[in-house]
Amino acid sequence: LGGEFDNLFLLLGTNQNGKALLSCYISKGLVTSKNLDAGKIIRELGKYIQGGGGGQPFFATAGGKNPDGLSEALSKGKDYIF
Repeated sequence: LGGEFDNLFLLLGTNQNGKALLSCYISKGLVTSKNLDAGKIIRELGKYIQGGGGGQPFFATAGGKNPDGLSEALSKGKDYIF
């Protein structure tokens, strides 16, 4: 999808076997033009799922032990695009 859309911000969250997982993808165009960093964003959102993570400026993942925090993490993710 990143090759098709120059302004893609994708944040996904799931509860897998009682553990929370977050993934963030940001198109390289947005990384450059808006100075966004998926690694920094995912580390910040990982706090809501009692976990941590990291990655590259355009793609990062996090895992945590609190799937109940997924809704808040995804909601806070909107702050980065508005």
